[in-house]
Amino acid sequence: MKIGLIQASSQKEKNKTLEHYLNEAINPNDKLINLGIYPDSKIQLSYVQISLAIALLINSKSLNFIVTGCSSGQGIMLACNTFPNVQCGYIPTPQDAFLFSHINNGNVVSFPLGLNWGWSGEINFVETMKSLFKQPWGTGYPPSQASRKMENTTEAKELNQLNKKSMISILPSVDPDLLIPVLKYEPVYDFIIKNDTNHELVDLIQKLKQDYFN
Repeated sequence: MKIGLIQASSQKEKNKTLEHYLNEAINPNDKLINLGIYPDSKIQLSYVQISLAIALLINSKSLNFIVTGCSSGQGIMLACNTFPNVQCGYIPTPQDAFLFSHINNGNVVSFPLGLNWGWSGEINFVETMKSLFKQPWGTGYPPSQASRKMENTTEAKELNQLNKKSMISILPSVDPDLLIPVLKYEPVYDFIIKNDTNHELVDLIQKLKQDYFN
């Protein structure tokens, strides 16, 4: 599994700490790709723009799963869930993380990187990530209700898609002031171009970037 890390600019000083502890938590066969926002980066992306970048990474199928966060963790979680094919959970504790991966089986998680971080905040982060990546995912919980939980998760995902347009339909209508800084952020843009499997979406991303910058 290819796992991405990208967090809000407001929390960029924690980026390398998050990368270090995520590498401790993920499974040996998984690969972590750190997309920033890096501590020395001059770019400023709002949590809404980060959520848009996440939606592009997921919908282009460049990544399987993404770990993100902002000061509270709530803003990015809510913004991510406005996009198609994104199921983002808020996981401030190991218990939340375990239940999200085993019951909800989504593809993005948001962690509070400012709220309640405090002294030794990295301990809660790494233990939360270890609970998140504990296999196997999507098996339901508790075991006595596993089949019903899995059925409910499938129903929720199907309803989510019924109520959303495709990313290809959405993207041309996105406010350029919101989209252009995301397209200019090279770690995300370059990674999508090199690793996508949704060529139709990537062709559109390249066209929009060319149109805006010309």
